[in-house]
Amino acid sequence: MSDINTTDTTTDTPPDRLSTTPGSKFYNEELLARGVGIRFKGVEKTNVEEYCVSEGWVRLVAGAAKDRHGNPMTIKVTGTVEPYYRDVEKPG
Repeated sequence: MSDINTTDTTTDTPPDRLSTTPGSKFYNEELLARGVGIRFKGVEKTNVEEYCVSEGWVRLVAGAAKDRHGNPMTIKVTGTVEPYYRDVEKPG
């Protein structure tokens, strides 16, 4: 069995779920430092806070709005999620 936080960083396939929020159990600084890109419904997204491929959703930052704890407000949107590492050539 594999633990969520022990992801093999040598593979060219990003994890099923990843978050940019340091307090999340899905946060992985090593993978984020490598550079993870997201295509959502075939469109490149740069404002993704968290994603889950198996459940088919992303959390997108909603402008400059903040919650009462100072975290960015997010919107959960469903659709096809395609993560990739930026250091690996993107498929055509």
